[in-house]
Amino acid sequence: FRSTTTAQGPAQLPSTTSAGARNAALIAATQEVLKETSDVRQLTILRPVQSSTQSRAEIERAVIKNLDEDTSPGDLHASEAMLKKLGLAPPDFQYRALMIRLLTEQVAGYYEPKTQQFHLADWIDIDGQKPIMAHELTHALQDQHFNLRRFEHWPKGDSDAELAAHALIEGDATLAMALYVASNPFRALAFLKSLGANGIATAELDKAPRALRETLLFPYQEGLNWTRVVYKEGGWKSVSDAFATLPQSTEQILHPEKYFAHEAPVKVTLPDVTSLLNGRGQRSEIRGQKSDSSLMTHHSLLPSWKRIASDVDGEWGFYLILDQFLKSPVESKQAAAGWAGDRFALYENAKGEMLYVSISTWDTAIDAREFFDAYVKRTQLRYPDAALVEASSTNSSKRFRTPEGIVTISLNGSRALVEEGVSDDATLKRLLKVLH
Repeated sequence: FRSTTTAQGPAQLPSTTSAGARNAALIAATQEVLKETSDVRQLTILRPVQSSTQSRAEIERAVIKNLDEDTSPGDLHASEAMLKKLGLAPPDFQYRALMIRLLTEQVAGYYEPKTQQFHLADWIDIDGQKPIMAHELTHALQDQHFNLRRFEHWPKGDSDAELAAHALIEGDATLAMALYVASNPFRALAFLKSLGANGIATAELDKAPRALRETLLFPYQEGLNWTRVVYKEGGWKSVSDAFATLPQSTEQILHPEKYFAHEAPVKVTLPDVTSLLNGRGQRSEIRGQKSDSSLMTHHSLLPSWKRIASDVDGEWGFYLILDQFLKSPVESKQAAAGWAGDRFALYENAKGEMLYVSISTWDTAIDAREFFDAYVKRTQLRYPDAALVEASSTNSSKRFRTPEGIVTISLNGSRALVEEGVSDDATLKRLLKVLH
């Protein structure tokens, strides 16, 4: 985990401002804002926080270093592939390159848990950016009391819970920043003047695929809404207690009452079908073969499949997946709102073909039906020329032939299955047999 706050535009400080004087001013401002933020957030200062300014080039190097340290090339590729497979990003989208440009554009200041230091962009007016400092120094206080480093390497396989934890961290800091500004009208005025003078750099954020953009904003926007509810329930003590009893899903963030009710997500298991996709174990199914050699030759020509991701979409993820094509937030949120748990897997072969498989469970059969109907509609909107396979379609199962393979959506009580990308009926039959 690493926090950043939005950068302002490219206006530079006057050249007469020396680096030494600026650093001295930043150190003094850090001490002042840290004390004020400590009072607002009701967390004592356990140790001083070191601070420094960084140039745009230094921030870009830090962004690249942290991105590469925190995310493996395989994980970056899987994130990019997932967005493309579900139609959430264009075919030429490059995830790593965009993240570097976006974070470099957006970062005005950041707190680094590894070094326990705060860094502020050197092109920003310090007095006008004290609210940003309050946000980042709230992270310093969180780190001193709750150890933010435990969030840096989240266990693989539950990005939904990780996003919920980040919503706590950023929602807490954003609320503290808002109360810091509200405690002094002159702070708000200085901040607004700074925004008016420099503008807010959002070109890269605006160009980002919607699903990625809204997921990056989720911890700040939805996290703030959630933190306000928790704060109203029991003040800062309740917010601090949440670091010991973390929100477990984006569902709990979107519906705080489910957090208070301890409505934990259902853990869904999904079989690994790599061997099935690679054709292993099929010899007994093929009759009339006079020798194994021809069968071996046939299998050697099959593209080699690998599972590149196994994760949880969550309520927020399903909302974004649906609304990319439904373009009706109310309808999409309603369809995703009955989520109880899920797991998906993404497979890729040597030819770059991909297969997405998801099993989800819902609060009720009615909720599952709403999701089923919405996903069927999504598929028809994404692939206007998709052919419905009438012989294989029923009231609780729909199968479509699309330019990217077969799409199957099926319903079984309060559980739903989605597969996108199987290329032939024989493989699909074996796949569904394993998954059902």
